[in-house]
Amino acid sequence: MQQATTVVRHEAGLHARPATQFVNLAKQFKSTITIASKGKAVSAKSLVLILTMAIHKDAEIEIKANGEDEQEAVTALVNLIQNNFAE
Repeated sequence: MQQATTVVRHEAGLHARPATQFVNLAKQFKSTITIASKGKAVSAKSLVLILTMAIHKDAEIEIKANGEDEQEAVTALVNLIQNNFAE
């Protein structure tokens, strides 16, 4: 299992467009991926579940991946968040 912690800096947090980008990227990997914040963890491949977490700007999140491409998945998702969703 690979995991990393990062902070969401996007003005909207992990909502709507940024969350869609996050989920679309997560779905490109075969690994099981979860995103956790404030003690709650959900599938990183479910837009609806991520939106229910109401992750705001400056929230710390943890990304965990388990599977054959776990390292690549965590690295790519952390980079997406740290690069502010390329905005």
